[in-house]
Parts: sequence; C-alpha cells; structure tokens
Amino acid sequence: MLSYLLRRLVYGFATVLGVLLLLYVLFFLYAEPGDIARRALGEKAAPEAIAQWIRNHGYDRPAPRLLLDHYRRMLTFDFGRSDADDSPIALRLRRGLGPTLALTLPVFALGLLAATTLALFVAYFRDTYIDRAGVALCVLGMSVSILLYIIGGQFLIGKVLRWFPISGFDPSPAVVLRFLALPVLVGVAAGVGSDARFYRTVFVEESNRDYVRTARAKGCGDARIMVRHVLRNALIPLLTRAVMAIPLLFTGFILLESFFGIPGIGSLTVDAIQGNDFATLRAVVFLGSLLFVLAQILTDVAYTLVDPRVRLS
Repeated sequence: MLSYLLRRLVYGFATVLGVLLLLYVLFFLYAEPGDIARRALGEKAAPEAIAQWIRNHGYDRPAPRLLLDHYRRMLTFDFGRSDADDSPIALRLRRGLGPTLALTLPVFALGLLAATTLALFVAYFRDTYIDRAGVALCVLGMSVSILLYIIGGQFLIGKVLRWFPISGFDPSPAVVLRFLALPVLVGVAAGVGSDARFYRTVFVEESNRDYVRTARAKGCGDARIMVRHVLRNALIPLLTRAVMAIPLLFTGFILLESFFGIPGIGSLTVDAIQGNDFATLRAVVFLGSLLFVLAQILTDVAYTLVDPRVRLS
C-alpha cells in the first residue's frame, strides 16, 4: 500500500506541475503585461505608471526566469499580491475560506443525507409507480438550471414569504444562520436530483446481488436489507462521488456565493475574472487542482476502509 501511495503522489505531483505549466502559458504568454496593468490602473493611466506597475509585479522579467518564479511561488504557496488592488492574495483566501466552508459544508452534508435517503426510499419501491415517479422527479430536478433555483428561491422564500434575507452575509453567531439558510436550501435542492438518481441506480444494482437473495431467504425484511446490506455494500461508488466533491468545499459554489452576496472564495474568483486579476485566478486554479489530486488519493485510501477486500498495489 505504501508503494502505491508513493506512486500516486508522484503522479499527482506531475499532474500539478502540468497544471502550473498550463497556467503559465495562459496567464503569462497569452496575456500582455501592459493589458493587465491598464486593467488595474485604468485605460487612461500614464505610460510611466504602467511601466512602474509592471516592474513592481515582476512581469518585466525574461520568460525563463518568470517561469521558474511562477513554479517557486505556487509550490511554496507564496501567491504574492493581487493584480487588481495589490492586496496579499493569501490573506484574501484566508478571509474567504470561512464563509465558503460555512456554505459548502452544510450543502455537502445535507445534500448527501437527502440524496441517500431519497435514493434508498425509491430503490425500496423499485419497479413500482413510486420508483418511476421518483426517477422522473430526479431527472426533472437535474434538468433545471441552478440559476432558476437561485432566482426562484430568492423570489419565493426571500421576497414573497420573507423567511430569510435574499442576499448578504454576517458572521455573527446570532444571525449567520439566517443568511446561510436560503443559499444552503437552494444548493441542496439543485444537487439532490442528480445525486439521488445516481445512488438509486447503485442501490437497485446491489439489490439484485446474490447476497440480497440469500438475506431474503433467511427471513430478513426488505427495509433491513436496504439499510444494513445494500447501503453498506454500495459505499464505494457513493464514497467516490462524495470525496470528489471535496475540492468544491474549499473553492466554493461560485454562483451561490455571487448571487447571495457571500464573501467567500467563489465570490473572490468571480471578482478576479471580472477584474482580470490573473494573480488571484492563478492561485485559485492551482489550489483547486491540488485539492482534486488529493481527493483522488483519499478516495483510493477510503476504498480499503469501507471494503476490506480492496487492496492497493
């Protein structure tokens, strides 16, 4: 297992290096430093101010030196300063991490619970009208754009019923739940359809295994079989889908944070795109790729925990 993990770490590190090379091509070779400077200083900025800005941010160096500095900064997590307002990127990421996790962790946990429960319920009544109606609702739910969920939730729950604020964020413990309730509800509703449909397919497939027929022959009830046997043996595909969502927990749900005014990493990414803040975008993309590689390795390790038959070699 140790040799397998070392090999996966080497492959993952090579993948991260490839992502960094692609980022260098996109952000340093494709984009002109002068254009970036004019975006930050304004179109009417003096040539001397633009030249000084380029020197201050290190964009005037030769390409080989710029490439080496790019790798050094990213691999040591020295993200430098924003191209837009010259603020430290690491500080902005730390400030945005709290609001992002406050949104994504409840969406992840409640979405997983809701999708698993719904999928078990539908699979329990497989090949009946309840199963067919459940699948139809899941397909309908996953076919609707998340923008419609956001707009509909803000209008119905925020404006008509006035249960929760439409947008904004206050980290105070007394009111933070009021600001997070609506985006969490919208996030869960937008993702439960596709997850429940996938989990239902896995549960139905497991229900046709020989061990399920053996359990029924021994007198086990269908409800007990679904919870104690089918769910347990279907953990590997469920775990794969769940663990691969880990990068989103840190990079945030961009649309949710933007529409609901949550100052997390997702909103930071949108602001960086709109302001041509390539330095911040480079840091966010690098962290996302790094978390994706780590999530894949964690998925493989988790397989051995939920199924002793799995061996990593």
